[in-house]
Amino acid sequence: MSVSPHDPSINASRLHPALFQHADDGTPIPQESTAACRSNAFIDCGWGRLLYGPSFESPQVLAQALREEEPGKRDIALHVESPQLVLGEAPSHLFLDPSLIFRRPLGAMPEEAQAAGIVVRPLTTRADVAAINRLYSMRGMVPVEQQTVWRQRHSEAVQFIIAEDDRTGEIVGTAMGVDHVEAFGDAEGGCSLWCLAVDPQTGLSGAGQALVNYLIAHFTAKGRKFLDLSVLHDNEPAISLYRKLGFEQAIGFVVKNKNAINEKLFVESNDFGGLNPYAMIIINEARRRGISVEVIDAAAGIFKLRNAGHEFLCRESLTELTGGVAMTWCQDKVLTSRRLASVGLRVPKQIVAGDPAANAEFLQECGSVVVKPALGEQGKGISVDVRTEEHLAEAIARAAKEGGHVVIEEFCQGQDLRIVVIGYKVVAAAIRKPAEIVGDGTSTVAQLIERQSARRAAATGGESRIPVDGETERCLAAQGLDYDSVLDAGRAVAVRKTANLHTGGTIHDVTAELHPVLREVAETAARALRIPVVGLDFLVPSPDSDQYVIIEANERPGLANHEPQPTAQRFVDLLFPFTTAQA
Repeated sequence: MSVSPHDPSINASRLHPALFQHADDGTPIPQESTAACRSNAFIDCGWGRLLYGPSFESPQVLAQALREEEPGKRDIALHVESPQLVLGEAPSHLFLDPSLIFRRPLGAMPEEAQAAGIVVRPLTTRADVAAINRLYSMRGMVPVEQQTVWRQRHSEAVQFIIAEDDRTGEIVGTAMGVDHVEAFGDAEGGCSLWCLAVDPQTGLSGAGQALVNYLIAHFTAKGRKFLDLSVLHDNEPAISLYRKLGFEQAIGFVVKNKNAINEKLFVESNDFGGLNPYAMIIINEARRRGISVEVIDAAAGIFKLRNAGHEFLCRESLTELTGGVAMTWCQDKVLTSRRLASVGLRVPKQIVAGDPAANAEFLQECGSVVVKPALGEQGKGISVDVRTEEHLAEAIARAAKEGGHVVIEEFCQGQDLRIVVIGYKVVAAAIRKPAEIVGDGTSTVAQLIERQSARRAAATGGESRIPVDGETERCLAAQGLDYDSVLDAGRAVAVRKTANLHTGGTIHDVTAELHPVLREVAETAARALRIPVVGLDFLVPSPDSDQYVIIEANERPGLANHEPQPTAQRFVDLLFPFTTAQA
């Protein structure tokens, strides 16, 4: 099906007249594309416009077209033939993107991608469009305007595709292809690949390769001659993948607008080097509002925010607004539990590890327990679902290495739910799932863990990795596995029982599903602990149930883990409420 000339995603008013016949009412009907290049051609991709540089009448016209970018969008001028002339027209507003163009000749169908458990298909439902935006959000990309993408679902000019987990039906990847012949009347017969995004939390391998190969096959079947893409010069993992798939660097330039979205590409930001994602998400939001930032200790994530005579010291999401008593309540899990129980909230039974006989008696009473350092964080030293006295002794010794006293707690079944409260209001909620690997029929468990750890680390700035330790071995052994085991293709195996991000866990937003009782309980807990910014850990049957126990309170929750919820925005609102209107 050809694109309607009335579709606002195509600048059809400038299409070559030879491309159309006319209906009885005089409406032009697009026909099969010819080699006639259209004048000043662009296409709306939902996240912004793709402008085809060779079609523009002059550098002045192209520069002016870029200047017409809509707020919140990211326009891209591709294959700009004289970028210096375009930049010269608006040097304060435009910049040369530090990206490389890669090209793959088409003509022979690609070899089938080896991606066990992945199905690639075009988008078919509105839920697919929402899933694309979820992936874009996870990757820090500009979201699409959903109506624009939905109108284009049958377009010959642009195609959005998705990669689906064949086992769960979850959408784990997406990409977009643009047919330059259909969109621009490209005489060279080209096409391009854009917005490749893979869920950094999936345990499946090969989704990116499968998406690229799908578009290669699709455009080869249409008779296109080459497939182009643009990739940042320092994105080595992506460049390595593209070279593997037959792409080679080509000559070409990309020009973009100087806007807040592109700022990191044209503004020097070395002052913030060494800060982790939890600090950077706050700093980026503050700078967007004109709040000054001074880094005090990058390694510790400590920085100062200042605006209009007001200033706050922050350690990531921990600020001077959190008092010493609140810190004491949150840092010691025994005190946390005692305080929350005192205001009528449900918490698991627990004791402080001590006499072996008392420890064993508590284990026998509960049947299964969790052992953890009372002062620990990030999932370190925790053992979950301990059922024997032998494993109990080992777990206590492991937790004691983290320092301080050790807590033995009743093991409660349920999903691990993190609720973030800012300003005593719930802002975000997410189910945290333990690290999982998916077999491919040939790789060992050790190899799968290594690959999944690399993906998680790359997606989280090194914050998330699967530990190779005694707790992982115990988890595997309970399933009859070890590091040398080879999993059948598609078999999913949890390799940890804790769901912490820092032990390889994944995070899935459920804010919209949160039961009102859980929302009220979280806000009550924050007020009881007298802490304005807190991450509360619940165990629940499901996020839409009113049943729960609270197991921990984190005084420094990672706000970067909860996109697309506005955690950083609400955090800065709390500190600088008078800047909210600028947000």
